[in-house]
Amino acid sequence: MPQAPARLDISSPAFANGSTIPKRFTCSGQNVSPPLRFGGAPAKATALALLVQDSDADDFVHWAVFRIPPGTKGFEEGKVPSGVVQGKNGFGDQRWGGPCPPEGDKPHRYVFALYALDSQVESSGAISGHALARGTLTGRFGR
Repeated sequence: MPQAPARLDISSPAFANGSTIPKRFTCSGQNVSPPLRFGGAPAKATALALLVQDSDADDFVHWAVFRIPPGTKGFEEGKVPSGVVQGKNGFGDQRWGGPCPPEGDKPHRYVFALYALDSQVESSGAISGHALARGTLTGRFGR
């Protein structure tokens, strides 16, 4: 996961940092993306990017969203703003792919990493050289 020199704010009204992601946002429920709240983007930011990865499954990508306008205050449940670009997730889809760890595994950790960037990027590999700030929110889920 790329690093950045400054800190951004990311949270969700659906779950607290370190707590369980509600079933409705997973493959065991409705598999809709959770509501998210953003803040603290530096003035120099030209875009935001969001990566959601399972840190207990080799950083499997559940969601990649690029070209988010820097003034965006968050996403509503199941929605992204018009004009953003959703990259392919580990399932091969260009959308949210909810947590879906193997049955019987201990709960996996899902890291929502929000980046403020100094240029527009459309791949997770390009984030490293352009990240001005980063914030993370971690949720857990097991089946």
